[in-house]
Amino acid sequence: MLREMRIQNFKAWRDTGPIRLAPITVFFGANSAGKTSLLQFLLMLKQTAESPDRRRVLHLGDSYSLVDLGSFKDIAFRHSLDRNLEFSITWDFSKEITYEDPTDEQRNISWSGLEFRARISAEKGAARVESFSYRLHGIRSSAIQVELNSSSQTKYRMKAENYILTRNVGRGWDLRAPVRFYGFPDEATIYYQNAGFVSDLALEFERQLQQVYYLGPLRQDPRRTYTWSGEVPQHVGTKGERAIEAILASKDRRIVPKFRSPGLEFRDVISKWLAKLGLLKGFNAREIAKDRKEYEVSVQTQGSETSVLLPDVGFGVSQVLPVVVECFYAPANSTVVIEQPELHLHPRVQSELADLFIEAIRARENNQDRNMQFIIESHSEHFLRRLQRRVAEGNIKPEDVALYYCEPGTDGAQLRELPVDLFGEIGGWPDDFFGDEFSDIAARLDAASKREQAQHA
Repeated sequence: MLREMRIQNFKAWRDTGPIRLAPITVFFGANSAGKTSLLQFLLMLKQTAESPDRRRVLHLGDSYSLVDLGSFKDIAFRHSLDRNLEFSITWDFSKEITYEDPTDEQRNISWSGLEFRARISAEKGAARVESFSYRLHGIRSSAIQVELNSSSQTKYRMKAENYILTRNVGRGWDLRAPVRFYGFPDEATIYYQNAGFVSDLALEFERQLQQVYYLGPLRQDPRRTYTWSGEVPQHVGTKGERAIEAILASKDRRIVPKFRSPGLEFRDVISKWLAKLGLLKGFNAREIAKDRKEYEVSVQTQGSETSVLLPDVGFGVSQVLPVVVECFYAPANSTVVIEQPELHLHPRVQSELADLFIEAIRARENNQDRNMQFIIESHSEHFLRRLQRRVAEGNIKPEDVALYYCEPGTDGAQLRELPVDLFGEIGGWPDDFFGDEFSDIAARLDAASKREQAQHA
C-alpha cells in the first residue's frame, strides 16, 4: 500500500511536502488548484513503467496512454527547465521480501517497506536521470539504501549505505544510463558480486505501479448490448467500459464484506450496493441467445416491477456502476485512483459512496483481507460529511482516512492536510471550503424581508 508521496517542481506544485496516504485518501479543492496533477503524477509513473521503451526516462503520454502531459517543459513548474523534477514515493508491503547475500551466508536482506527517490533534469528539453535511490525498511534489520548517481553526461556510479557492495575483479568502470527512471543498468549485477537484489528492487517497483488502477471522471455511456468473449479483464477500464465484462467474469468469486460476515456472490455484492444507493431494485446480466457472445443488462428501478435495459434508466446509474464494480473487482492490494466518483449523482447517493469505500477497504476474499486503497478527487460535501460521521461513530479509524485541501498560492499550489479527530471533527477548516452557505441563507432572508416590506408599502 502507498504510504507517502512527495513531489517537487511538477506542474502547479513547487513542493507538495510529504503527503500521507491512507486506505481512503481524498483531495478536495477549487478547480485548477492542482488536485488532478497529483493523480496524473502517479499515472505518469505507471505508464512509464509499462512502456516497452526501456530507454525513455519518462513516458509523458500520447493518445494511447493513461494521461498525455505534453513535453517535459509542460510538466515543469512554471515551465522552467532550470528546476529538477524531484519526487519520493513509499510503499508498505503486506509480506516481507528476503534476498540472500551471496558473499555472506550469515546475512540476508529483508524488507517490508520501500522508499524510492529520484531527481530528473532537462537536457535539451528531454528528461535525464540525475540520481535515484531505494531505501529498504526491514522489520529485523537496519535500513539499507542503494543509490545511482550521475558522474558525467553518460556515466553513473552506484553506492550503498549499511551494505558493502563488493566489486568483481577487473570491473572498475562506471555504469551506463539507468533503465527508465528507476532501473539500475544491466552492468550493475555484473560489476558487483552481491548486487543481484537491485534487479529485484526495480521489479518490485514495477509491480507496485502495476497495482495502481485508474477510473476517470467521465464513464462510458450505457449500451443496449455488450460483447464478452470470456476474457477476464484486469479492471473495469479508465472509462468503466469493461464493468459489465468484469461482472460476467466474476461469477465464481465470493466477497466477504467484512470480517466474520457471510460471503456473497460477486454479482450479489454489486446488486446490494446499487439497491443501497437507492438507484436500482434489481440487476441482471444475461446472454441474448445460447452460444452467443452478446449480453444485455436489465434493471428494475425503485418502485417498479418492470425490468428495462440499462440505457433506459437515469444516467447516474451507468456512471456509478463502474465505481461500485471496481471497488470489489480490482485485484487485492491494489491502489485505485478515482476522479469525481460522485459525478451525476444525487446528494444522498454521494453520501452513501463513503460507506461503499469503507466496506471496500474492509472486504475479504479467499480468507484474506483484500487490502484495498483508494485515492479520490472529489468536490462533494456530502461525501465528506458521511466520512466524518463514520469516524465519529467508530466505523473507521481516523488514521485510515487522509483528507487534503488544494488551493493556489503565490509560490505554486498549496496542500493543506485536514486532520480528523476521534469525533469526526476536522482541524484547520479552510474558509469557504464548500462555499459560504450562511451568507447565502442570510442574503435570501434579507431579500425576502425587503420584498415583503415592499409589497405592504
